[in-house]
Amino acid sequence: MKQKVLFYTRFERLWHWLQAFLILSLAVIGFEIHGTYSIFGFSTAVEYHNYLGLSLIGLYIFWIFWLMITGQWRQYVPGMKGVYEQTMYYISGIFKGAPHPTEKTPESKLNPMQKVAYFVLVAILIPLQLVLGALYLFYNEPEFLGIQLESLQPVAILHTLVAFLISTFVIAHIYLTTTGHTLTAYIKGMVTGYEEVDHK
Repeated sequence: MKQKVLFYTRFERLWHWLQAFLILSLAVIGFEIHGTYSIFGFSTAVEYHNYLGLSLIGLYIFWIFWLMITGQWRQYVPGMKGVYEQTMYYISGIFKGAPHPTEKTPESKLNPMQKVAYFVLVAILIPLQLVLGALYLFYNEPEFLGIQLESLQPVAILHTLVAFLISTFVIAHIYLTTTGHTLTAYIKGMVTGYEEVDHK
């Protein structure tokens, strides 16, 4: 028997969808900046990319503040316990109808693999990308950051590489949203805040 349980607060849902919009928009406009296609034109695309990047920085800072004051940062602390079982579930168990190896609760929303993946995303990749973006944005104002760069090329290459890594995470994330008890169960949960779990 399943029961509805509140997993995600209004703020978590708003943060999630705003972050998704900003990251996807930055990626799409980034492709235009690199010359993959042309809709806005290079100068306008750069301007939009800058505004979106600054918005993401603001959202990220506010989210970190929220994590600290609510204690939700504990949800993202990774460990090795259960990682192997969770990995084997995603590699084969999920295709055989095996039971999920990790119980999901409001106090522990992420399975061991998710904790590792999200930690890499939110503690390494996104902060690195925001710093690289700031170096790009304020390249002509070294006194603002206190950094003098001789060339933007290393920053550009690394910024693009990290963008592809974040995009890879997003693609995997979208795929995994389809692995609930229905194709849209996890997406619905991030819209309403509620997910159905087995009642024990």
